[in-house]
Amino acid sequence: MTSFNIEQYRPGDALYLWWLGNPADPRLIGELHVVRTNQGVSLTYDDRWLATGFALSEDLPLQTGTYLPLLERTAAGAVDDARPDRWGEKVIRVLDKPVRLAVLDFLFYAGDERFGALGVSVSRDAYLARTLGALPSIRDVDEIEKLIQSLLRGEDIDERKKRLIEPGTTLGGARPKALLDMDGHQWVLKFNELGESIDWPLVEHATMTLCARAGIRAAETRPVKLNRGHAVAVRRFDRHDGLRTHALSANVALRAAGEELGYPQMAQLLRRRGVTQDRRGGRQMHELFRRMIFNILMDNTDDHEKNHAFLMTDEGHYDLSPAYDVLPAGQALGYQAMIVGDDVADSTLSNALSQHVLFGLKMSEARQQIQQVCDAVSTWKAHFATVGVTPGDIASLARQIDRPFLLQQRENV
Repeated sequence: MTSFNIEQYRPGDALYLWWLGNPADPRLIGELHVVRTNQGVSLTYDDRWLATGFALSEDLPLQTGTYLPLLERTAAGAVDDARPDRWGEKVIRVLDKPVRLAVLDFLFYAGDERFGALGVSVSRDAYLARTLGALPSIRDVDEIEKLIQSLLRGEDIDERKKRLIEPGTTLGGARPKALLDMDGHQWVLKFNELGESIDWPLVEHATMTLCARAGIRAAETRPVKLNRGHAVAVRRFDRHDGLRTHALSANVALRAAGEELGYPQMAQLLRRRGVTQDRRGGRQMHELFRRMIFNILMDNTDDHEKNHAFLMTDEGHYDLSPAYDVLPAGQALGYQAMIVGDDVADSTLSNALSQHVLFGLKMSEARQQIQQVCDAVSTWKAHFATVGVTPGDIASLARQIDRPFLLQQRENV
């Protein structure tokens, strides 16, 4: 890849989408264009991609013509997942100070290490993208934390240090973060917001590691000690051996399929598009059911459609990604961010059981799955203490996780 000087970037009406499954051999996918009617971004496939590529999402089939975004200030289909997350947008606004803040510009400023395997270039003839040089390492963590705190306070950032925190790389998150190289792998390093009384990064590590007891595959996490509290490092699951994996958020995948945003709908998508080795997603449908139960009982009501993802195989099947962004929300809302069952998003096990068949489960099997998750969640206090969460933070979280509404559900299975 040829680097492109950010100072040379001039906002225009068109950029170019590239495929970076193998970054050493980028391939042109097509043209991205500003859509002024809804302030979004369209996609038109290149003829060569139409002949040899694949549909990036179900609403972007390999056909001639221009695909328009369905919602305001979004990009068409899978391209929308190439945008920076909320933290990334904030960093771009503060550090880069773009002269225009269109969706097309955010796609460019997001840089070369965005989620998944898509890249955005200023040229259709060569992959010319925004690059930031070598990633910071674990030695830079204290400096990264200081820079993030300065940014949150609205202070100026030293030009020589900007590369340590720009730009955002992940899906749907507003929490401060940076990208890090550890042991030759890429990790997303997440920090607390200013003024937080709970050590949320350590709580996230504790919750993610508790997932295994519930039969849930979670992204690998590591706590990183700071002068005060912790950051949490989350290993990227869209990078392997120098290659990149095409990934779709549940938001993009469900909308592309014309489905509502819900767990049963995700299960049915796995039934239809899941990996064939998994009998069309059966095993993963069951795990998705456990994830839903776990989120309910752990009071994770921030389980929205961008906090779930699918990885696309070379054969075009969907593989449920490892769980990520799993931690108590601490809000005691009583409803989830997505559809659970007949009672829509209500955070109840009866609601979760109401559509058990859509997860490929008999009622008896669904109850067994719930029991497994309940057994795991019942150990949460001891597990959190083992990984170092303070007694004060555990007591604060218990006011939500162990409140009668949830405690009685898991004790009366």
